Amino acid sequence: MAGGFGTRLRPLTCNTPKPMVPVMNKPMMHHIVTLLRDHGITDLIATLFYQPETITSYFGDGSSLDVRMTYVRAEADYGTAGSVRNALEGVRERTLVISGDVLTDFDLTQAIRFHEEKQAKATIVLTRAANPLAFGVVITNEDGTISRFLEKPSWGEVFSDTINTGIYILEPEVVDLIPFQQEFDFSKDLFPLLLKQKGGLYGFKAEGYWRDIGNLNEYQDAHQDAIAGRVTVGIDGEKRGALTMGSGTRIDEDKVRIVGRVILGSNCSVADGVTLSDSVIGNNCVIGPGSIIRSSVIWNDVVIGHNVEMTGDVIGAKCSIGEKTTIAENVFVGDSCWIGRGASLASNIKLWPEKVVEEGAVLTRSLVWEDKWLRELFADSRVSGLSNIEMNPEFGAKLGAAYGAFLGAGKVVATSRDSDNVSRMMNRAIICGLMSTGINVTDLRATSIPILRHELSNGKEAGGIHVRRSPTDKNLTDIIFFDADGKDLPTGRTKGIERLFFGEDYSRSVPDRVGGITFPERATADYRQKFLSSINVDAIGKKQFKIVIDYSNGVASTIFPMILGSFDCQVVAVNAHLDPKKLTRDPYEFEYSMKQLSHIVTSLKYDLGALIDAGGEKLFMVNEQGGRIDSDRLLTIVSNLFLETFPEPKKIAVPITSTGEVDIIASKRGVTVKKTRNSHLAMMEAAASGDVQFVGGTKGGFIFTDFFFATDAMYSVARILEMMAKTEMRLGEMEKKLPRLFRAKRNINCSWEHKGKVMRKIMKASEADKRDLVDGIKVYFNSDKGGSVLLIPDKEKPLFHINAEASDQETADTIAQEYEERVMQWRDEH
Repeated sequence: MAGGFGTRLRPLTCNTPKPMVPVMNKPMMHHIVTLLRDHGITDLIATLFYQPETITSYFGDGSSLDVRMTYVRAEADYGTAGSVRNALEGVRERTLVISGDVLTDFDLTQAIRFHEEKQAKATIVLTRAANPLAFGVVITNEDGTISRFLEKPSWGEVFSDTINTGIYILEPEVVDLIPFQQEFDFSKDLFPLLLKQKGGLYGFKAEGYWRDIGNLNEYQDAHQDAIAGRVTVGIDGEKRGALTMGSGTRIDEDKVRIVGRVILGSNCSVADGVTLSDSVIGNNCVIGPGSIIRSSVIWNDVVIGHNVEMTGDVIGAKCSIGEKTTIAENVFVGDSCWIGRGASLASNIKLWPEKVVEEGAVLTRSLVWEDKWLRELFADSRVSGLSNIEMNPEFGAKLGAAYGAFLGAGKVVATSRDSDNVSRMMNRAIICGLMSTGINVTDLRATSIPILRHELSNGKEAGGIHVRRSPTDKNLTDIIFFDADGKDLPTGRTKGIERLFFGEDYSRSVPDRVGGITFPERATADYRQKFLSSINVDAIGKKQFKIVIDYSNGVASTIFPMILGSFDCQVVAVNAHLDPKKLTRDPYEFEYSMKQLSHIVTSLKYDLGALIDAGGEKLFMVNEQGGRIDSDRLLTIVSNLFLETFPEPKKIAVPITSTGEVDIIASKRGVTVKKTRNSHLAMMEAAASGDVQFVGGTKGGFIFTDFFFATDAMYSVARILEMMAKTEMRLGEMEKKLPRLFRAKRNINCSWEHKGKVMRKIMKASEADKRDLVDGIKVYFNSDKGGSVLLIPDKEKPLFHINAEASDQETADTIAQEYEERVMQWRDEH
């Protein structure tokens, strides 16, 4: 499989297809071909797409490597399996599929022997990975059959650290299942089909080294692994102690300092006084006297002047680096760049091919941002960063351009923000980037997320963006992305934007095609009309409720009062003006606000108090006695209110993290409870499924599907008032009637590289138990006191969460303590 673009390896892949990027001075694909040859596989077909002539001119017919090489170039993108089926037209033999752009020394003979012994129809070669998120997680039974397959999972779905390496052994009858010249994917289509048919799908757990060189840092790590001998690869040249050098290279080893292991290509010239440390130098390179090169990769035909210093960098082919230049860590220079004498390049810079850096220039920033953005950009559908540091106008414009290029010129994007000045700045910067790629913008300016979602649901826009000050950290700004229907942007699409952002591969529109901007006036009026038409206004009005609303100084304060005026309620409003400085509340401030809300309710003898978060999505409440209702209990109460008032409910949905109290009250009414992943997107997907009438969250978010598919705190307040009016019960009265379970929670420190291992251990330990694998692993106990425990890795922090629940507090604490000890034991095992 040799058609990869290598977008995230740019600028190194601007002129070179990813399989031809050198590792230890040979193309990645060269190492794969020799690995296949060494295991007796010599009849090779390469599927090509990007810059195919570079590959064909290097390998030719394969005779120089003692293999027979043929090539197939797809006329269209048929997907991973579809391209293999296209390449195998007319072939009726067992086939091994392998990527041409990974680095591995797996024993393929052993994998084929396993396939034959099991009489498998298809075998996936597996390995273990410290961070399984980017790969397909695979769970196998004792006999090697695959029982579960998850492509690109979230942390809550990482049930093992055993991953799919993209190496497959296929029988002809399995290839026949792939439609010819149609888009078909191994992970999304073929393997799920084989699982469903129980079609002989096996997993072979290989020993040895495997690395998917998916980004620039992986490329550097692969070289350091090869230098350290952690992977077996062929290295040309004569070995002289720590130095391996090709033919024709000139170096006086008595006058050059070698530290660690160094690989020098052919026909190089290394002057006296040079220090080389753990580096790989390509062919035909010249290194001037006094230069210091540490942990770097230098491609072919590079000239380095005297007294140059570089550490942890990659320099593309045919570059010239002037004397006394200093290049800091993590710099990637594309082919044919010219860097003048005395220049200084700061860390984390990328230079595209043929760029010129003037003599003495100090280059402190290129089109790559801080270290934070080098790993990943999105957390779910959100990008967060330090206000006016990471979240700056340049970043906003670039992110907007990447999103615009992803959608395509001529599309329309809706934008909105809160009242914070950094949000205003970032919103405008993003709009500039969008317009530069030909996107037309509908700017709602300062408004709530629910109103933006309603605007998108009209079907006029291709997507949306909301910028806000983080509700949990005053120093952060959030940028939230929405799909065309108003739902949170799914992972597949955020990854597409990330590829464009990191690859910087997007074009600007010609001047007369630059996008425009409009400011719609009716969005709020349309929202209010739909809101009131779906509420029993008369029922609420007859009860003449007395309520306290804390608006959190957010945009709901500009919208909800107009709606509440229709309900004939007596309202005390708190924090009911826009104040950008108060949009974020730390835990202490939040607790104070809830105590203040409780005090007002009890002092005035009102019916309830509601705190609406600044974004208008989440709701926190106190009852008529001023008692604060925690979010888990509020879910139970609102679920019960819904079940008592909705005509013949059939199914509701709650996250897997929710309390079992909801299951108890639903079972008494014969209502099915659907469990979702613990994310807003999963809740929205459940709401849009068509058979769910209500979705309740554990963080104060509720979805009433007869109104909308997303959480809306303003609507939730109105619907709760309506349901209270119908049941003629206040929240405190209803809570006393409902069953209660007790919870105990623990958070365990767990580094990213250990999370997959811990999940695998939990899966093994809970094989005999009743369990749910929706998000994390939820285990149910059959003891007298019942109970359950949810074990789930945090998707943003190096933590593991343990949520235990039982009919009494002592049992819940015991369960939590037991699993805290077990998780720490599994974490620390080697």
